[in-house]
Amino acid sequence: MDLYSVMPVSDRTKSLEWFGVFFGRPADEVIGEEYLWQVGENAWVVVDDRGAGAERVGRAMITLGMTGLDDVLARLAAHGISHEPVETYGNGVRHVVVLDPDGNSLSLAEAP
Repeated sequence: MDLYSVMPVSDRTKSLEWFGVFFGRPADEVIGEEYLWQVGENAWVVVDDRGAGAERVGRAMITLGMTGLDDVLARLAAHGISHEPVETYGNGVRHVVVLDPDGNSLSLAEAP
């Protein structure tokens, strides 16, 4: 099974720059007008500004399990991208929410 998580955005140019910083690289694939970042063997985050409708922009929410959280947050800070406070859950998982320019929520979770 494959997963494609679509992030509806209002400004493709601005969002491609932001997501490039967020992921630390340009899109891995471009299919038509969709820009895709591979985040797992069969999992992709897709940035799309076509036909999503204004009611969907800024309403997406995803959580990405990852390692190297501090390095990612330092890279984001170096580019002026802020985040909510980092939480540490009782099981040791560190979790933080980052909002894209439209308000889409991209949570990062790092296991201990």
